[in-house]
Amino acid sequence: MRFLPVSLSVLLVELKDLDETLALFASLEADPVDGIEDMVPAARTLMIRFRPEKLTPERLAGAIAGRDLSAKIAPSDKLVEIPVHYDGEDLADVAGLTGLSVEEVIRRHTESVFTVAFCGFAPGFGYLVGGDPALQVPRRQSPRTKIPAGSVALAGAFSGVYPQNSPGGWQIIGTTPLKMWDLTRDPPALFQPGYRVRFTDMARQTHAVAAPAGLATSQGKTPAKKSDEVTLKVLASPMPALFQDLGRFGQTGQGVSASGALDQGAIKAANRTVGNPVETPALEITLGGFSFEVTGRTVMALTGAPCPITIRNAAGSLWSAETYRPISLEAGDVVTFGFAPHGARSYLAIRGGLEVSPVLGSASTDTLAVVGPDPVMAGAELTVKADRTGLMPVSLDEAPAFDHPAPGDIVTLDVVMGPRSDWFTDRGIETLSAQVYTVTPQSNRVGIRIEGAAALERRDAAELPSEGTATGAIQVPHSGQPVLFLADHPLTGGYPVIGTVADYHLDLAGQIPVNARIQFRPITRFAEIEPVRG
Repeated sequence: MRFLPVSLSVLLVELKDLDETLALFASLEADPVDGIEDMVPAARTLMIRFRPEKLTPERLAGAIAGRDLSAKIAPSDKLVEIPVHYDGEDLADVAGLTGLSVEEVIRRHTESVFTVAFCGFAPGFGYLVGGDPALQVPRRQSPRTKIPAGSVALAGAFSGVYPQNSPGGWQIIGTTPLKMWDLTRDPPALFQPGYRVRFTDMARQTHAVAAPAGLATSQGKTPAKKSDEVTLKVLASPMPALFQDLGRFGQTGQGVSASGALDQGAIKAANRTVGNPVETPALEITLGGFSFEVTGRTVMALTGAPCPITIRNAAGSLWSAETYRPISLEAGDVVTFGFAPHGARSYLAIRGGLEVSPVLGSASTDTLAVVGPDPVMAGAELTVKADRTGLMPVSLDEAPAFDHPAPGDIVTLDVVMGPRSDWFTDRGIETLSAQVYTVTPQSNRVGIRIEGAAALERRDAAELPSEGTATGAIQVPHSGQPVLFLADHPLTGGYPVIGTVADYHLDLAGQIPVNARIQFRPITRFAEIEPVRG
């Protein structure tokens, strides 16, 4: 095993192969180490998130190093059959790469029994192993910007099915009508780690394909509006506001990452300001411009990026309010947020919270995975919860944790080097910290896309097997221009991560606007973690 640093609370265990990875994963699930919070298995790595107050990376490595990895995982008795139209765009190319006929490719694919090794990339995307070795083909040299949902594809030793429209570089050999990810099922992901999978050729079938049975999620009717309830009528939302909370945890087995508010300190401050528990869902508003009318008495707070706040009452009088302060509202008040001159995201909390249905245990909206409540746009009507249990006094002592950056400002972010710093030349490592990067308009909740004068130089063009990625990861594609992953990043990635932003600077990273500049400041030198036992 190699133990590689990722961040101050994450490490990566590199193993010989997938069998060892799954054996270690099973061992840690059966006999957990106190302090481990989450694990993401991948092709030959296990990413582990831990609590630094309970474990040091060295002691965690020591608790893992002696584990028996010889045991084979017992196959599941669950078999999923996937009907396929073998009509993929790359089917002929796969035949050419393997030296087989198209018919032989189809025969070998349908006669294989696969196993779901792990899930990642997107919710419900299972990495399937155990297929015919003759079908192992490389990824496409030029990935497609959009692959349709239901595409059946090959890459390396894996087969898989794209659960939603997404970019990708796998070789498409067919399509299936089955939904791989369906929130009306329990669990939503059709593929679960350990399941066995067999593909069938629909051209040879004479019966209709039925969707796999699942436990439907209750979809109750919308309750009738009560005469005394307080609502927020959204009048303007230039960029759709998103419900967020502290994140969605425990769903990595289905390929779902945590998501959550990009500025965790600000959303907690917003809730404390109105007396809510800190985990109460609030609205994340990007760059301001949001406006709503309230139909009854309530208390609000706005934190994060400092939008100007203007309130007009039913009589037409205007006044201004401050961020990080409780603000009393009356029926007929219209609240308008100006555009934030600094920062990128503000958080609107209402005393008692807003009615919102959690998805997979969280009200966070994951924009990449398309999991969570719908975005909030003009015309929406949001209901304030009537239940006031668990509320506390409003807080008058909240303040921003840092100065919010403006376009043109240079923001310095501390970086933990690893886990793949050794994939880069000394010049590439030096370039990371020596130059200043500009934030491009292509940035969003998935990640900050940045441009620098010089690309980060790699030692070679080797392909990295997919492995877990952490929030704050600085992933470097072939262009050499990094992407800084934020909360909605994919659970696994196939490009090397040169370093990861320190946990304490993630909130600041979430507030960096377009055209601001970033300078990375390494706080460690890359080195493997040496296990310490006892």
